[in-house]
Formats: sequence, C-alpha cells, structure tokens
Amino acid sequence: MLTLVAFLAALGLLIAVHEYGHYRVAVACGVKVLRFSIGFGFTLFRWQPKGSPTEFVLGAFPVGGYVKMLDEREAPVALEERHLAFNTQPLRSRVAIVAAGPMANLLLAVLLYTAVNWIGVQQPAAILASPEAGSVAERAGLVGGERVQRVGFDGSELQEVDSFEDLRWFLTKGALEGHDVRLAVTGTAQGLSSEFVLKLSGLQGVDADAHLFRKIGIVGPFTLPVMGEIMAGSAADQAGLRDGDVVKQVGNAPVVDGQQLRQLIRGSVLNGKAVATVWKIERAGRILELTVTPEIRQEGEVMVGKIGAYVGATPEFVMTRYGVVDGLWRAAVRAWDVAALTLKMMGKMLMGEAALKNLSGPLTIADYAGKSASMGLTQYLTFLALISVSLGVLNLLPLPVLDGGHLMYYLWEGVTGKPVSDVWMERLQRGGVAMLLLMMSIALFNDFTRLFG
Repeated sequence: MLTLVAFLAALGLLIAVHEYGHYRVAVACGVKVLRFSIGFGFTLFRWQPKGSPTEFVLGAFPVGGYVKMLDEREAPVALEERHLAFNTQPLRSRVAIVAAGPMANLLLAVLLYTAVNWIGVQQPAAILASPEAGSVAERAGLVGGERVQRVGFDGSELQEVDSFEDLRWFLTKGALEGHDVRLAVTGTAQGLSSEFVLKLSGLQGVDADAHLFRKIGIVGPFTLPVMGEIMAGSAADQAGLRDGDVVKQVGNAPVVDGQQLRQLIRGSVLNGKAVATVWKIERAGRILELTVTPEIRQEGEVMVGKIGAYVGATPEFVMTRYGVVDGLWRAAVRAWDVAALTLKMMGKMLMGEAALKNLSGPLTIADYAGKSASMGLTQYLTFLALISVSLGVLNLLPLPVLDGGHLMYYLWEGVTGKPVSDVWMERLQRGGVAMLLLMMSIALFNDFTRLFG
C-alpha cells in the first residue's frame, strides 16, 4: 500500500507542477486556457472558479496531464478572441509557454534538493570498505578503512567530501564522463594523509548500475565484520553463528571489515560447489572456530555463496546539513549535474555505448517510490527530485510528441521565418509516437526483468 500511495503522490505532484508551468506562463502571455487536466479518462473532479475561463479537471488515470488552450488549429475561434489564441502569439511567447513545463520540473527539483539540504540527513561517513578484488580501487593501492576528506577530477581542485553518498555521486560522474578521480584520505596503514588516483577513464562501456561500483571497487562504506540477524535454518544458523559474533579470520585470510567478509562469502564457490571454510570468531571475549558451508545462488551468469545472515555492523553516520545560501547553491548544482548526466546517458544509449537496460519504467519508479518513502522524508524528497529532473530532461528531448519537439518546430520557424508544414508535421508526429512507444516498451521490459526476472 505504501508503494502505491508514494507512487501516486509522486506522479500527481510531478505532473501537476509540469502542467502548472505551462498554464501559468500561458496566462501570463495573455493566452486563454480552457482546461487544466491532471490525468485522463473518466472525470473524477471538475471545478471552474467564478469568472475564470479555465476548467480544472482530475481524471481517473493519473498517467499524464494537459493544458488545453484556445487555438485556431483545434477549433474555430471567434474574431474578438483571436488575440487570446495560442497560435496567434509571437514566437517568443509560444517558446516560453512550451518550455515552462520542463523548466517547472527542473525548478521543483532544485527546491526539493534545497529542502533536503536545509532539513539535513543522516548518511554513512566517507570511510572506505575493502576494495573489490581486481577493481580500480585495489589497483590504486586502497586497502579499506581510509577516510576520504577531499575528492576531485585529476588535474582539478579537490572538493570537501561530506558523506559516502557525496563520494558515490562524484565517482558516478567520473566514470560516466571518463575522468580519473583523485582521493585525499586519512587513516592509511602508515597513519598519514595520502592521495590516490582512481583510473576511471579506463572503464569502457560502463552502465549506471551496481556493477559500476564493483568495477570501481567502492561498493559500500566501512563496517566492522560483525554478524547481524541470522535466518533460521540458513547456512549461518547451521554453522552455529550468532548475532553479534565478530569474525576475525576466514580460512587463512584475516578479516578487517564487513565488505571483505561479504567478498569471502561470495567467493566461497569452486566449480559450482560450496567450499566449507573454518571461521575464527570472537564471542563474549572468547575465540571460537566454526566450519561454515555457504549455500549456492546464481547471480546472472555467476555462482556465488550466501549464508543467510546480515553481514557487517551499522556504518558510522554523519549529519549533512547546509545553510540557506549554501543549501540552495548545492541544490542547483546537483540538479544541473543530474540533468547533464541524464542527457549523457541517453546519448550513450543512442550511440550504443551504454546498455538500454538503464531505461526504467513505471514499475521500477513505483518500487523506488515505496522504498524511499519507507526510509524517511528526506529520502523520499531526494527520490522526487531525481524523478523531477528526469521528467524535465525527457520532455526537452527533440521528439515531436514532447515539449522538446515543439521547441524544435519553433527553432525551425525562427531560422526560416515560416512554420513547419502540415505534411511534415504529421510525418514527424508519427515518427515521434513510434519512437516514444519503443522507448516505453524497452522500459517496461526492463522493469519486468529487473523486478521479476
């Protein structure tokens, strides 16, 4: 139920803001708005303020919305109202009205990110776990336990890092944009401050998914190698492991953190069969030895070990909160960065440099809506901001059925001095609908694969 409510609330808000952008600028430009609708199909609610020409409608299917304006291309317009029709407005007004929807979504994202920055949020500290074997981080010389103080692209000035999420975002940008990343850290084995360079420019054909961070080698924050909740009847339960056990050694490998322990568990498979390993654990001040035989699970094309227990203690958390001006500035920068990376990923998918599996549809969005809402207000606001940016960027794409397509028509009109012909308009509309349907089909397929595959 929470997932459905969170999804509908998100959809309703984002659509309403988008359409209100069109509506507000249309009214400001002197255009007569006949209907403002959220949703399609059977009318659930209808309201028209006294003295207003606009009818406000809520439809039964909240999968979109529209603002219907007086327009000679859709119906005859009385001579005395012709100056109120959309199609009779100067080019600059039509551009402003069409662009206002996506711009409203981008502005909403800035406001939501600002709210999160002002409210503050508890996030894991930027302390690195043991790097994945063979990863970029391991090759750079990181071993785990380092606290990242500053980060920056190689050759540029380093910036302060406030949390592990800040670090992940910077690594994402570096990987997708092909930049090497420098980390200034403390807490190295020598106890001194050091700098490490992650060669992310060498990653080819990366996708924005969990595998990206496995290639980089920085999957999660540092956690102590402590056993958490044990599932009844699981491999951990059968081996005698208990909640609170501190794992000191697995086989001949000393264990220093939860990430390393998870890697050892996942890798305890040989020729498709589980490998029994002797664990040294500390329990109530005593050192015990237990033989653990994991269960085998398939992840994609790889067989990995699982023990049916929560592995790793809760990481160290920090409160990230910013002042009025700093919070607003950081929000604007984040919205810009998300929009730029969204466009970059779309470009990579179009050029075949990134997999189409990165496209997400309504099922994935609904799933994330429910998960973020269950985590708290700030997480839900962050999710809304991300989706709002994505909606704004998507609508600016030069597809004829989207706002970006209409802006493309107006660009042609501005350059040539004449509008796109009706024949070409019809052809482009058909092509745009076909492309949009194709994108939606791929997104839905990815949803089903991701959630039910």
